[in-house]
Amino acid sequence: MQKEKDTSTERSILEAAKRVFQNKGMDGARMQEIADEARINKAMLHYYFRSKELLFEAVFKKAFALLAPQLNAILNDDSSIEEKIKNFTTNYISFIIKHPYLPNFIIQELNRNPNFIEKLATNNGFPNIQKFKGQVRDEIEKGIIIPIGAEQLFINIMALNIFPFVAKPLIKAFANLDEGAMDALIEARKNEVSNFIINAIKIK
Repeated sequence: MQKEKDTSTERSILEAAKRVFQNKGMDGARMQEIADEARINKAMLHYYFRSKELLFEAVFKKAFALLAPQLNAILNDDSSIEEKIKNFTTNYISFIIKHPYLPNFIIQELNRNPNFIEKLATNNGFPNIQKFKGQVRDEIEKGIIIPIGAEQLFINIMALNIFPFVAKPLIKAFANLDEGAMDALIEARKNEVSNFIINAIKIK
């Protein structure tokens, strides 16, 4: 009974923390606010998670564990490079819309702890691009896409998908967009990004 109670409390804390982090970000969130959101006292919160950083890391790992297998499945299925680009972009953007804190957290965590991703990479389901690299070589040889390094192509896909979330305030300021217009812009990128990359690499 005690074990089930502990699991339930931890789950409630993680869900509360996710909501606070989404609204306030890592720097703006306070442990007291998370405790209030989870309807527990601060001492109880510190019993489960000794610091805000550890709690943020736990929230991230839980969310990343949902995203990574989806992306890995796309990279390792039998679809064409064109379909992979479309599916990867759609899945990534859809997921980050629901978990907008993730891209900034990854950057923050890499700066704070460069070995963090190495730990994640040992988990089952962490994205692996070996099959993707082989498919890129095959489609180049068949004259479907232009000669391009698979790693470079993958970086292009990641960069175009990640940047709008990381630089959201900057983009809003440059383009003079309100929150609703920015959300619409992000949604439109599901097609914009994939079409841009495909048109850049596909042999006409």
